[in-house]
Formats: sequence, C-alpha cells, structure tokens
Amino acid sequence: MKNLEKVVSKIEQELDEKDQVREVALKSARAVARMAGAILRGLHKNQEGKAEMLVLKDEVTRLSSLLTDHPELEHAGYVESAFQEYAEVGIVIALEERNDVPLPEELGIGSVPYLLGLGDTVGELRRFCLDELKQGKVQKANHYLEMMEDIFTAIMRFDYPEAIVPLRHKQDIARSLLEKTRGEVAVAASTRNLHEKIEEVLRRA
Repeated sequence: MKNLEKVVSKIEQELDEKDQVREVALKSARAVARMAGAILRGLHKNQEGKAEMLVLKDEVTRLSSLLTDHPELEHAGYVESAFQEYAEVGIVIALEERNDVPLPEELGIGSVPYLLGLGDTVGELRRFCLDELKQGKVQKANHYLEMMEDIFTAIMRFDYPEAIVPLRHKQDIARSLLEKTRGEVAVAASTRNLHEKIEEVLRRA
C-alpha cells in the first residue's frame, strides 16, 4: 500500500484546513449576529445605525469570502442564522429609510437567508407598531401594520419542503403576530375615535 500514507496525509491536510476555516467562520458568524442585534436595538431607540450597518456588511462579505472554497460550511446552522439576522436588519433599515425592501443582491446574500430574514421582520415591525401605539400615534402604527400584512402575504406564497427553505415555522409566527397586532391597532383606533367624539360633544356643550 504505497499510496496509503500519501492519501491519508492529503485528506488530513484538507480537513485541518476546513477545521481552521470553520473556527474562523464561527467567530465571524457570532460577530455578525451580535452586530445585527445591536443595530436592531438601536433602531428601536431612534438610532440610525448606518455606520454600524456598513461595518456589519463588511463582516458579512468577509464571512462569505471565507466560505467560497468551503460551500458546505455555508449551510452550517451558525452561518445560516447569522445571514438571516443580517438580512433582517438590512430589510428593517431599508423599510425605515425608503419604505421598501432591498434586493438580496444589495445585501450580498442568497435568496434563502434573505427570505428567512424577511419572515423575521414581521416581529420587528410589530415592535415599531406597538411603540407608536404607546405614543397614541394610531395612523403611524397602522402604517407598520400594513407593512406587516404585505410581508406576510409575500412569505405565504412559499410552500416548499423544509429541506429547501425552512419557512413554515416563521409563517406560523408571523400569522400569530399579525392577528394580535390587528386587534391591538383596531382597539386603539376605536378608543381614539371615541375620545374624539367625546371631545366634540364637550365642545358643543
């Protein structure tokens, strides 16, 4: 078996390289998730997050480049999760800035993590909606509700096996959040209308 040592050594070298790439990718994915979460929290405190988003995009580009020669690692759970969170924050920022969603190509990611991130934006939009309701801004809250409905309608178009795109759970969550938010906005609108009628009656008295 003259070739055995040569073959085994070559495989060992390849796996050592893959393991090193995996370690770096894991750290990068954690950094992406951490930055994405920080940006989202900042947005709810009325912070723009543009500069932070540029840093985040650079890290995502670095992670994507790292995986070019190891595409199988791209499907590792920690990488997919990081790309989803990045997609979510990128979509939310675009909605806040221009009232529309970016293309996956703009964010530099594939269709599947983009779609999963899009599903997660329903929850973030609900938080914005509730923030507006707390301030009595029913019209602005309704604007967020409409965006939630548009995104929910969009993601419900996708009925594929979980092996292709694991979206079903996010669809169920989005449906539940949308139903709750509709009820809360409806109650707030009714309360505001009642107050306006009472004020009108008092003015006439």
